[in-house]
Amino acid sequence: MIDLYAWQTSNCQRVAILLEECGLPYRVRKVDLFKGEQQSPEFLKLNPAAAVPVIVDSDGPGGKPLTLTQSGAIDVYLAEKSGKFLPKDPLARVHTMQWLMFTLSDCAAASMGVFLLSVVSPDKSPPNVSFFEQRLLRMLRVADGQLAGRSHLADELTIADFALYPIYAARKALVDANGGLANLERWSGAIAARPAVVRGMQAAA
Repeated sequence: MIDLYAWQTSNCQRVAILLEECGLPYRVRKVDLFKGEQQSPEFLKLNPAAAVPVIVDSDGPGGKPLTLTQSGAIDVYLAEKSGKFLPKDPLARVHTMQWLMFTLSDCAAASMGVFLLSVVSPDKSPPNVSFFEQRLLRMLRVADGQLAGRSHLADELTIADFALYPIYAARKALVDANGGLANLERWSGAIAARPAVVRGMQAAA
């Protein structure tokens, strides 16, 4: 059994989606970020960085319990554990990792900037929010270009697709307001229609 410590964030949703897609048994343990539960002594033992998601796998490598943080690392672990959504072919694998890192380093960081400066920051600066919105749109246009003539970011369905989708879903209003991302819209429709994706999004909502 895998315990997923999560709240309603894109980072947590990408882990819940992969748990569902891989068919791995899990249970969600909610960590209310707005109540500061991530700062509790019990949670800090799991992740001293006071951030979700965290998984605790009772049947980790060698049959020993494993505690793991960082959504990208967790998704790679789950894919390897289940043998799904991470290609074995070296070239296909490295392309998958490229698009996974693009999502985590560029898209997720820009989306987080929008959230922090519009919700959390004591100085709500519209120009700064706009800066990160435009940066996110620029990154999403890169993904849109990659999806021209493709069904998935790395040609086949991989963890890269499941990583990017929650960001797109969270920022759909921004995308719709700016338009021009037809490939990304087509791709997102196909991902959103997957029952496991629906369940994963709901699990971390």
